[in-house]
Amino acid sequence: MLLNLRNAVLDLGGPTLLDNIDFQLDKDQRTALLGRNGCGKSTLLKVLAGQLALDSGVVKIDQGITLGFLGQAVPDNVPKTVYELIALSFGEAGRLLVQSHNAADDDHEHHAAISEVDTWTVAARVDKVISQFQLEPEMEFATLSGGRQRRALLASVIATEPDILLLDEPTNHLDLESVLWLENYLVTRKGALLFVSHDREFISRLANGIAELDRGRMYQYDVSYKNYLALREKRDEDEQRNNALFDKKLAQEERWIRQGVQARRTRNEGRVRALKALRVDRGARRDKQASATLKLDAGEKSGKLVAEIENISFGYDERFIVRNFSTSIVRGDKIGLIGPNGMGKTTLLRLLLGDLTPNSGRVKLGTKVEIAYLDQQRGEIDEDKSLIDNVSLGREFIEVNGQSQHIIGYLQQFLFNPQQARARAGLLSGGERARLLLARLFSQPANVLVLDEPTNDLDIETLELLEELLLQYQGTLFLVSHDRAILNNVVTSSLVLEGDGRVGEYVGGYDDWLRLSDARNSALQRSAPGARQQPKKSPTQNNNKKSGKKPGQKKGLPVPASITKKAKLSYKDQRELEALPELIASLEAEQSALYVALSTPDLHASEPDKARDSQRQLKDIESKLNKVYARWEELEALQ
Repeated sequence: MLLNLRNAVLDLGGPTLLDNIDFQLDKDQRTALLGRNGCGKSTLLKVLAGQLALDSGVVKIDQGITLGFLGQAVPDNVPKTVYELIALSFGEAGRLLVQSHNAADDDHEHHAAISEVDTWTVAARVDKVISQFQLEPEMEFATLSGGRQRRALLASVIATEPDILLLDEPTNHLDLESVLWLENYLVTRKGALLFVSHDREFISRLANGIAELDRGRMYQYDVSYKNYLALREKRDEDEQRNNALFDKKLAQEERWIRQGVQARRTRNEGRVRALKALRVDRGARRDKQASATLKLDAGEKSGKLVAEIENISFGYDERFIVRNFSTSIVRGDKIGLIGPNGMGKTTLLRLLLGDLTPNSGRVKLGTKVEIAYLDQQRGEIDEDKSLIDNVSLGREFIEVNGQSQHIIGYLQQFLFNPQQARARAGLLSGGERARLLLARLFSQPANVLVLDEPTNDLDIETLELLEELLLQYQGTLFLVSHDRAILNNVVTSSLVLEGDGRVGEYVGGYDDWLRLSDARNSALQRSAPGARQQPKKSPTQNNNKKSGKKPGQKKGLPVPASITKKAKLSYKDQRELEALPELIASLEAEQSALYVALSTPDLHASEPDKARDSQRQLKDIESKLNKVYARWEELEALQ
């Protein structure tokens, strides 16, 4: 094994974080380190990286094994530029490389030093990782956005190709494109990996082992994330059953010891000693932390139409963020926004909600629209005020879902004890800040909810509770997230920023978008040579929704250029090929309607037969679509 932790104990005040735990990491293992916020995951990574000492126990790393560590926080004294940050991760060779990089072309002394140390290999690796991460080497680190800073720090850790990688929330602040690149890199990389993440898709695709920290104890499994969930559920059930039996036994013995004179005469000392041992065990037991209780006040219903968007365009300095986009948003829609960082997701949100005036076009909001926002910058918290003042503005009682509730009790539902509730918000951890913002958000009645990266800093258990709450929410939801699981599980449609002002509108979540766009693009790529030379466009592009195109062109499905060439196809085949775009558009319209119907929150409970019929119809349509696409490709190949 490359890394071995034995009998580790660490107490930083409060509950013991590491209570005599063992852990090992072998070659080519990719282990996800899981646990509730505050359980000690980041602390354990710092211990393994040599940044924090244990109270007792041993960390052993095999001789010659190199280790790279990425923490959550930006380190102190970060080098000035991206190039310097990455180069200096190579130590002395990197320092000389930076001197040479910054030196004038005629500074022969520095260039000679580089040649003597033979750091040209290092220079090539620095250039390679800068290219891989799409970074600009001369950019000053301090001027980068949070996502770009995260990329640069990741690049500096990965550049040296360490034998062991320790990554703490590596996907935080990364867009989906960057998350996918990192995921693919880590899957194919040789070496061991221990990482902390709340991204369930990232964990599922990457981890071949799980280590869970729970109340100071370590549980390690050499299984996939899916199998771990089943094992954890059984472990929790066994714990509940054993605790119930223990508590019953303790209660029986306490009743016995309190019996009258006759019982005390027959009391045996062995039974008394056993009772004392039971009391000690019960006192040492750390019960499972309660889960957050999330409730959302949807307020008064908005009008049926939340927003009507007509042919809007918006941009800066001849760069379009949105161009000629039209759509309708109705009450109950749950809309995901997808696109790389910097493409304008927040700008599009502001346009849709009337907070920003488009350069052209019109946005008409519906009636009785009440909007609540969660900003990814987490800037709404006043760090000098208490948690109580941040949520209730000093009021002792607040009204949630039409019921008056004491503010202390309300904050306890979000796992803040009374002492924390009265403390300064500036003392909170990242996960606690996220929960405080949710507490503040959910105390406001709102029939339109705007969540910009709500999953940042939430542990998986709280994230799953949030997901369940959003599924039950009766209002309208706009969700920006890099978390593929929550996009797949919650949203009913997706708006995808595709570049050059194009906004594609798709039914379903992230995987639905990938599936629909991949299937259609594979068919379109096999059209005429002239069409193949043109840039690919999204087949469900919505921008021309109201432009009066023919049915076969309704969702960006152009009639292939080759259709007009009357090549080697028979007359019958030619007619069939010409009819395919309209057939595909018709099938996809049926598919979209079924997706919308099945996404109705109470359909499965109130009309189970209808839900089953809709699911069968959806499978039939998907099967037909696959056959139609295959037929299209077959006919195209004949030309």
